[in-house]
Amino acid sequence: LPLGEQSYLATWTEAGFGRLGIHAADGSVEDFTGDYSRFRCLALDDAYLYCIAASPVSPSAILRIRRSDKQTRVLAGGVAPLPAEQISRPQTLRYPSGNGEAHGFFYPAMHGEVKPPLVVFVHGGPTSACYPMLDPRIQYWTQRGFAVADLNYRGSTGYGRDYRQALHLKWGEVDVEDACAVVSYLAGQGLIDGEKAFIRGGSAGGYTTLCALAFKDVFRGGASLYGVSDPIALTRSTHKFEGDYLDWLIGDPVRDAERYAARTPLLHAGQIRVPVIFFQGELDAVVVPQQTRDMLKALEDNGIPAKAYYYPQERHGFRKASNQAHALEHEWQFYSELLNP
Repeated sequence: LPLGEQSYLATWTEAGFGRLGIHAADGSVEDFTGDYSRFRCLALDDAYLYCIAASPVSPSAILRIRRSDKQTRVLAGGVAPLPAEQISRPQTLRYPSGNGEAHGFFYPAMHGEVKPPLVVFVHGGPTSACYPMLDPRIQYWTQRGFAVADLNYRGSTGYGRDYRQALHLKWGEVDVEDACAVVSYLAGQGLIDGEKAFIRGGSAGGYTTLCALAFKDVFRGGASLYGVSDPIALTRSTHKFEGDYLDWLIGDPVRDAERYAARTPLLHAGQIRVPVIFFQGELDAVVVPQQTRDMLKALEDNGIPAKAYYYPQERHGFRKASNQAHALEHEWQFYSELLNP
């Protein structure tokens, strides 16, 4: 937000963590970050700054920050479901992958084994991002003895234009490479058991998940939540707003048909050798349910253990708390059975 010809209020990231400050005309910065790590919807008047902010131990809240002494008051929201001492805190991840490096956040398991099993979270978009703020889904896993790697694979926002552009025509390659590389990196650091890694993702993250399971031998199992199994079919059935998105991510569906075929999990379902669980909204108009049904059938035909749960009233992303809880519980049970056959 501009404050003058050369001064402004802004939020930016450092090592993935959000910052908030006023940039003065002389180049100095007055920092208002405090204990928070994600800021949006900025506003201000002569006495206060206002924003929606979240931290590693508290969900989104509306804040009022006094400019004179930086005293912060929560106006609404921000009530955490757990005491701070019971919450796993995000640690910045920056690790080698392919011919570059990738980013994300590591959440240690809150109890259990010295080298715990790992769940790799792959965000959707695919050109969006994850943030180091309290996410009850992540805490669900860390409370049950799993470590979590929440990835901002190459192509995610928040790390500069070159990093964002790295996904151009490379979707299904560099994102998969980054998801697999984090397992070997964390195992090499002694933080997880590399033989007990799982991968999960929703929408575009589900596509990365299925590609990783089809084209790599890294994970014990995975979960696709309303994930893409056939990108060519997606171009024909998805909503108009994203109809041409895949041209940038993979290429022209006609001219680059071989590239699409090489990166279509459904066509390579025979290469998947580990169990997979699916969760799908029946009213989804973005990734239609047939994408999940086709992938499930291909795995079952190949004798691979696979399960699917369909939610009649859900669309793209689950909204009902009962369905969110059902999906989490059944995903956890699925992994637990694979770890303890």
